[in-house]
Amino acid sequence: MDRIVVVGAGQAGASCVARLRAEGFTGAITLIGEEHVPPYQRPPLSKAYLLGEMALERLYLRPESYYAENGIELLLDTTVQAIDRADRKVIASGRSIPYDALVLATGSVPRRLPGSIGGELEGVHVVRTLKDVDEMAPEIVPGARALIVGGGYIGLEAAAVCRKKGLDVTLIEAAERILARVACPETSAWFRDLHKRHGVDLREGVGLTCLEGVDGRVAGAIFSDMTEHPFDVVIAGIGITPATSLAEAAGLVIENGIRVDAHGRTSDPSIWAAGDCASLPWRDGRIRLESVQNAIDQAEAVARNILGAGEDYVPHPWFWSDQYDVKLQIAGLNTGYDRIVVRDMGEARSHWYYAGDTLLSVDAMNDPRAYMVGKRLIEGGKSPDPVAVADAETDLKALLRA
Repeated sequence: MDRIVVVGAGQAGASCVARLRAEGFTGAITLIGEEHVPPYQRPPLSKAYLLGEMALERLYLRPESYYAENGIELLLDTTVQAIDRADRKVIASGRSIPYDALVLATGSVPRRLPGSIGGELEGVHVVRTLKDVDEMAPEIVPGARALIVGGGYIGLEAAAVCRKKGLDVTLIEAAERILARVACPETSAWFRDLHKRHGVDLREGVGLTCLEGVDGRVAGAIFSDMTEHPFDVVIAGIGITPATSLAEAAGLVIENGIRVDAHGRTSDPSIWAAGDCASLPWRDGRIRLESVQNAIDQAEAVARNILGAGEDYVPHPWFWSDQYDVKLQIAGLNTGYDRIVVRDMGEARSHWYYAGDTLLSVDAMNDPRAYMVGKRLIEGGKSPDPVAVADAETDLKALLRA
């Protein structure tokens, strides 16, 4: 194998090329990205970077010089128009780039508010790229009136940053509760209270009917309860979708993302995928994992497998969210839970998800010990006694020895 091409210069793409070199691959590597800057961290964009607490260069995953120093051709401001599977080449900004192995690390794209309800008005934003946040930043000023659409983690993080910057914030969630898709009612209630204590006007069971504009700029909104409200800026946090258009056009199998096997290989044996865009085997079905941890781990597994490792990628999911002075850490996946065990330590709190007697997942709010112990228990296939977990007197570390 002489040439590997990676499409997508995000966390997964950057992790893949770095691992290829670390594993001793000496052939040609090309990393192709649509943005004008080298690979960078996304989580701090809507938090530390937007708050002005992190400089642009600190976002970079590696110094820009790293790529040239390691013989990695980094093509920025470059869009891949097509994959020619027959001749094993990609067409990128008019250039033909051959490959022996191709990795798709195209990530995901944010859902936007429809243009038919005002989603294309000036002042309406999403949070995904550096460009998104740079365009938004001048409008995040004290006293401005912000509408956050969507009560998932992206929306809640945006609400927290806007409040810290001194904006008046209203958050609407069409579902009956915030975090309904990803968390238990106990976690929803805990974060609902947190945001209300910080002055967010949080409205659940309320959708957006339309945005109203003046001279092409957003000026207000009509909610599903038919109330009208003035706003200066709108941030949509209504989820993401896998970026699969390139793979679809090339005829690869798509199943809620680019379908890959346990090694990360797509339906074309020369093409691999990793990160947000990839749909991978999980238990008796398939999942996509939208997290930094998965992007790194899966991309590194793909790199090793391209070089012949032949190892199954077994994810150990974990996630996090920062809101105000709260760090939420999540271990495992809560799919299929039927019981919640609450461990209340005062300022620290954790929610433990069980299916029958089996521990599935842990939400830990300002409780790193509960997170670390829960993560190790889940990865080790251990399920502690729920009564012991709920008892504040229980030494969590002792559960690891049980």
